[in-house]
Amino acid sequence: MLTRLSPSTVRPVPPQFAGIYTHGTQLEAPSRLIALSGQIGIPLEGPTPPDFAGQCHQAMDHVEALLNASDMGLADILRVTYYLTRSDDLPELSAIRQSRWRTDTPPAVTTLVVAGLASPELLVEIEVLAGV
Repeated sequence: MLTRLSPSTVRPVPPQFAGIYTHGTQLEAPSRLIALSGQIGIPLEGPTPPDFAGQCHQAMDHVEALLNASDMGLADILRVTYYLTRSDDLPELSAIRQSRWRTDTPPAVTTLVVAGLASPELLVEIEVLAGV
């Protein structure tokens, strides 16, 4: 069983992030845990989308496919780490998260702006820890 952690002794989650972020998640054993390697916006076939939104949606597609392969879904995500190469993409990331990954059981989230990813054309990478 998953418990979302937001005690009164910690700053409350701002209302605009309530469905996409929690301070922590706790998993009670026995359970099943999966750690997903960072997923990037390269499609199975075809070129890498040149824009942030295209890459972000593609990376999210990969995460969802891996969760589905493990009989899990968005509600089972414990933690998400987003790596972006441009801080200007932060508002768009927030909008995409709000429209696509908003749940009643939001995960713990860390978002980092980094100097670069594995290839220069990559704009975002998404790493996930999930459990049931």
